[in-house]
Amino acid sequence: MADSAVVHVRAAPGEDGDAGIRILQLDRPDRLNAMNTQLIDELHQAIASLRDDASARVVILTGSGRGFCAGLDLMDPPQRADAKERGRVRSSMDTQQRIASLVPALANLQIPVIAAVNGAASGGGLALALASDIRIAAASAKFNVAFVRVGLSGCDIGVSWLLPRLIGASAAFELLLTGRLVGAEEADRIGLVTRTVPDEDLMESALETARLICGNSPTGIWMTKEVMWSQLEVNSLEAGIDLENRTQIMCTFTSDLGEAVTAFAEKRPPKFTGR
Repeated sequence: MADSAVVHVRAAPGEDGDAGIRILQLDRPDRLNAMNTQLIDELHQAIASLRDDASARVVILTGSGRGFCAGLDLMDPPQRADAKERGRVRSSMDTQQRIASLVPALANLQIPVIAAVNGAASGGGLALALASDIRIAAASAKFNVAFVRVGLSGCDIGVSWLLPRLIGASAAFELLLTGRLVGAEEADRIGLVTRTVPDEDLMESALETARLICGNSPTGIWMTKEVMWSQLEVNSLEAGIDLENRTQIMCTFTSDLGEAVTAFAEKRPPKFTGR
């Protein structure tokens, strides 16, 4: 029987060092992985499964086929099965909140998320990329705030909060108001992505970064991600340092610190456990 799922989580293939790497793939290639009800529900389920996967160390988010995620599927828009009974306003708000909650769900994962962006990342697809911790773009990648191009506000699904924090308010205003396409080269130049690579090298580049992350302490990586996201909201240097102080002291009481010191003295790679 054919697999009808449109979101898949799998372990990365290959080397022993890839054991903690997961691939989270959107799989509606005929629709450029656009979001319909099924994809949104399955993506929530996939994120929950990653949250419960104690052996997962890092996840690579990507799309199958020619696109990362083309945003909402206007030909098959997300909606609740009981929309008529709940009424238009309430049902629409429920759906909006269901879609938007994907962004904090990704950001709040304790493991890093690497977006390997292939092709279009528009609207909600852009939001998923922005919610990731690292973005690597294929040369074919294109980004845009699609909402404003279809009669809606450009401010949606967390984009108006995340985008100016990544590229600055001035550049974000222009992209939010015009909805124009940003190619991979420009995305790299303005800081929207970490780097751009040839299409055929995209997954290997993401895997290389994931392997580097997996070489560090799981607790240290968790604390680093948590503090970095928190720093986007704190309002002073002192508050930021306070966060750092507390998490750093927490890390000193893990066995991984002792293992790192011992491994350094013995001139060998450390074997971290996250404990």
